[in-house]
Amino acid sequence: LTLHVTKNPSCFAMCYAEGAFSDDVGFLNAQYNFYDLNPSGVNCPTYAQFFGQMGVSLSMFLCAIGAAYGTAKCGTSLSCMAVQYPGQVLKNIIPVVMASVVAIYGLVVSVLILNGLETYKGATGYTVTKGYTDLGAGLTCGLSGLASGWATAICGDVGVRAVCHQPKFFVGMILGLIFAGVMGLYGLIVALTMRTAAGTDNTCFAECYNPCTSDSLCI
Repeated sequence: LTLHVTKNPSCFAMCYAEGAFSDDVGFLNAQYNFYDLNPSGVNCPTYAQFFGQMGVSLSMFLCAIGAAYGTAKCGTSLSCMAVQYPGQVLKNIIPVVMASVVAIYGLVVSVLILNGLETYKGATGYTVTKGYTDLGAGLTCGLSGLASGWATAICGDVGVRAVCHQPKFFVGMILGLIFAGVMGLYGLIVALTMRTAAGTDNTCFAECYNPCTSDSLCI
């Protein structure tokens, strides 16, 4: 028996002799994929969905923290202002609403990531690349929402107290709240772009490679 000629001479030790390809064992050896040793596919490990689930969690609870902090700060200022100026409560409730909107950004991204989580179907499934993308999208939206809620809290807290003494400052307060809240919107847009526009394949198995064949491809 002579050794099967391969492109890589170092592969001789792990390849069968040329005549051995006539039996079942030799045929299986020629079919073996040296790039993919995982029965479920190298691109679909069992921990792949962990990254997607973490993206869901981070997007939601970071935005919720920002929204809760902003709502609490603005709501406290509104309550203090309402004691002496009850007629201005309805107009100055806008900061509370704008702070609460931040949580919606996290909810949108979380639902989108959850809808994209796929179960293993043999040849296709939820790849680790998608998991990384979803984790990045969740962090982008969550941290942007946290920063937006923090900025809205400070701007709304001071703004409500200032408007109750100087009503002409109302427009300035609203502009400040808009620019404080738009940071969360930027994070939402980037997260949606990462989740939908990133070209990721759902193929679980790597391209077949076998150094025991003349063309390095599986039979």
